[in-house]
Amino acid sequence: MNKYLKLLPGIGLSLIIAIISQLLARVVPSLGAATIAILLGILVGNLWFHQPILATGTKFAESKFLEVSVMLLGITLTFQTIEKIGWTGAIFIVLQMTLTIIWAMWFGKWLRFKQQERQLMAGGNAVCGSSAIASIAPVIEASETQVGTIITIVNLMGTVLMLTYPLIATFLVGPSQLLQGALIGGTLQSVGQVIASASMISPEVVTYATLFKIMRIIMLVPVVLIFGAQHQRAAQTTTQQTKKVLVPWYVIGFFVFCIINSVLAFPQWLSTGAHDVSSWLEIIALAAIGLRLNLKAFLAEGKQLAIYGLGVLAVQIIGATVLIHLLLH
Repeated sequence: MNKYLKLLPGIGLSLIIAIISQLLARVVPSLGAATIAILLGILVGNLWFHQPILATGTKFAESKFLEVSVMLLGITLTFQTIEKIGWTGAIFIVLQMTLTIIWAMWFGKWLRFKQQERQLMAGGNAVCGSSAIASIAPVIEASETQVGTIITIVNLMGTVLMLTYPLIATFLVGPSQLLQGALIGGTLQSVGQVIASASMISPEVVTYATLFKIMRIIMLVPVVLIFGAQHQRAAQTTTQQTKKVLVPWYVIGFFVFCIINSVLAFPQWLSTGAHDVSSWLEIIALAAIGLRLNLKAFLAEGKQLAIYGLGVLAVQIIGATVLIHLLLH
């Protein structure tokens, strides 16, 4: 019982920040609760709430809440998404994700970031932000500091892009709502950012952007497997020990739920409920990550990290624009 009681202060504070973030998001919907939660967590965690008594609960919320959030996403998805956006749309997503991953890995290596940091940056940008980073981190044995740092920069860069797209989408891909949806859904990191950015244009763009985003989320499992195998190969060069790449339980759960929903179709109330619970758990986890982030250490990498984030972002935008003109126009 004492073990569980130790969790309460950290989880409780993370929950309070999540609730405040949800309320603030109604006032500033363009930012979104997820971004507000991590920024607010960083602020209060570095100024006031850095007591050791909070550490156990925030660590639990950071890892376990995000894991369950990822698994529940599977209840909201189906493989029929491919049919809705067409095979050219699916090919666009696969090529866009491949380009993002290859560039993030190469550019990060050129900037001398560690392999785990490069894999987290690549997966977070290519797939679905915090959820992808949470899924990849265990299989590549990333540290808490690496996870917190990359999640923060990915969310910050995503927020910048989210606010910029409504202003430049027409210039980049034209007035087509399908193409604008492909641009937003094919590049923005989190589901919340996709919906927020697309909603500033039109409801139709929200629909298309969400479909393209869901296609990226479906690709989460192969990305986790590829990075896990890559990490094991790198580890073997130093330890000469071979390990199996173990897929995390929540990624398996995500995939199983997605298959069941594709075949049988979960009732609407269950899908809606799973989406709401998943969103809340993600926001609580992001608040915990913010509380645990050492701002001094984060800022120490500031210039290099900003160059990395902006460089990945720029190639994502350029790559998506070119691919849309080649495949979807």
